Amino acid sequence: MAVKLNLEAFDHARQLLRERHVITDEHTAWHDHKPSPEQEEAFLHRHGVEEYAKWFLGIDDSEEEIGKYKFPYGDFKNVHRCGVLAVESRASEAQYYSIQIAAAELHGMIDTGQG
Repeated sequence: MAVKLNLEAFDHARQLLRERHVITDEHTAWHDHKPSPEQEEAFLHRHGVEEYAKWFLGIDDSEEEIGKYKFPYGDFKNVHRCGVLAVESRASEAQYYSIQIAAAELHGMIDTGQG
């Protein structure tokens, strides 16, 4: 099965943007800003899988456990512009158009200051 849009994560990202939980960084910053495996593990331990899943715009039901969550967009506190741009680009390359369109909407919200 293909990766599909995680609607709960998309709604969560929009809510975070409305609440101004956003870092307006450059596209190339995602490598430095994305959560490390240790940060992911700590978040999972404290908050559980349901909260963890809200930080990934893609979900692959053919995978198990946390490996099913794809296309992270933030650092478990804020939406990162660089993360959204990375999702938009990677989803386009992989032809996951629903994820690409969702990321483009978030990108537009960030760049226009909407929320």
